[in-house]
Amino acid sequence: MFCSGCGQALVQGQPVCAQCGRPVAPVVPPVPGIEFQLEQYAGKIRALSIAWFVYAGYSLLKGLAGLTIAQAFFSNHFGNWGHGPWANGPFPPDWLGQTIFHVVWVSVMIRVCLALVAAWGLQERSQWGRVVAIIAAVLNLLHPLIGTALGIWTMVVLLGYRNSSLYEQLSWNPHAGPTR
Repeated sequence: MFCSGCGQALVQGQPVCAQCGRPVAPVVPPVPGIEFQLEQYAGKIRALSIAWFVYAGYSLLKGLAGLTIAQAFFSNHFGNWGHGPWANGPFPPDWLGQTIFHVVWVSVMIRVCLALVAAWGLQERSQWGRVVAIIAAVLNLLHPLIGTALGIWTMVVLLGYRNSSLYEQLSWNPHAGPTR
């Protein structure tokens, strides 16, 4: 280290220059490098992956509960509570109700599988996992509260030039970042 005024060599920790009396500039801490940014971003990707796994389980349980309650309601298992405008009028054909339940079941399973694939791809830090997670995030924007929040969080973490270049570096080095 040298004095910025006279160029005199300074001893480490010396507050002023002995020759000209100029105060020594404080040592500037180093700017975090790319390793720090990669480590921080890897932690975000890991948390996002765990959130997608949890959301897949939540979606499956919510879908099963909703379909079970709907089946019980339309099968008149609730007694007088199940009577509605269709109780006195012409009934829709039996196949219509079963078709609706099957379509809803397939849509729940597609959503759960998409969330699981997105979570697994993010966990593995693969490029296809990033693409699937972005697609799942866009589709989940329509699901109130949890789906919308997860979709927005996913897009904030994965979209943008800086984030895409960090993710690309993570996918090349899967062992970067926290190892918890």
